[in-house]
Formats: sequence, C-alpha cells, structure tokens
Amino acid sequence: MSREGPVREPDEEPPSPPAGELRPTGAGTLLAWAAVGLVGGWALHPLCDRLGVVPPLVSGAQPLALLLLAAILGYVAWVTHRAVHVRRERLETHQAVNRLVLARASALVAALVTGGYVGYGLSWVGDHAELADERMVRSFVAAACALAAVAAALLLERACRVHDDP
Repeated sequence: MSREGPVREPDEEPPSPPAGELRPTGAGTLLAWAAVGLVGGWALHPLCDRLGVVPPLVSGAQPLALLLLAAILGYVAWVTHRAVHVRRERLETHQAVNRLVLARASALVAALVTGGYVGYGLSWVGDHAELADERMVRSFVAAACALAAVAAALLLERACRVHDDP
C-alpha cells in the first residue's frame, strides 16, 4: 500500500513556524480607509439629491461622541503605557490582546469616519443650500474629532508594544 503525496527528502528540515510578530498599523492602510470614507461621504450628498431625500444634518452629538472615543482611547493608552513601559508590569495575555484589537479596530474605523466627514463637508463647498455652511462646518469639526480618535488609537497600539528581553 503506497501513500500519495509529496515525498520529503530525509535531509530536509520541516518548515519553521511563522514568527509571532505583529506590525504596527501602517499609514498606507489608514489612508486607504480614509480614502474609502472620503468617497462615501462625498457621494452621500449627490445621492440624496438624486433620490429626493433631505441630506443628513451633522448634529453636535456626533463630534462629541467621537471626542469621547478619543478621550477613552487616550486614557487607556496612558494607563497601558504607565503599566508596561514605566512600571515594567506584564499585562495578562487577554488584556494585551483586547487592547491591541481595540486600538487596531478603532484606528481603522476612525480613519474611515474621518474620511467620511471630510468628504461630506467637501460636498457642500460652493453649494447655495440653506444649511450648506452649517453642514460643512459641523462635518469638518466631526472629522477633526475623528482624527483625534485615530491618534489616540495609534497611541494605544504603541503602548501595547513590548520589547523582547535579551
């Protein structure tokens, strides 16, 4: 009885397992997510006009929610940095993974939202609609708050970094 499959030479070593190393979230990835948001945000205004629907208003609660997200991420980043890098404590594995996942997901979604608000705000430039200026200004304020959330998420990701001991 013969087995089919790749035949391995006796001198070959089995392939080594991949290194368990994560790279920081790259600027290209964040810019790609922001570009998708920019296109989506910009397309919302003309799409609403074509469908005969009133384009959405940006309320004051939306930038405040993004600012709250930035504050929470910033606080968690500060606490994590103090624990890991200042006091040299080891985080529990599940804590470290949870914080890293929170940082990555928040950075990507906040970049998408930043682009969305910038695109929506730009779509109102030069429009003579009644609330165009208000929509534009509030969109840019919300984009600035979302950008703060991106920065805080990247700080949290950086705080989760540990250096191997020699």
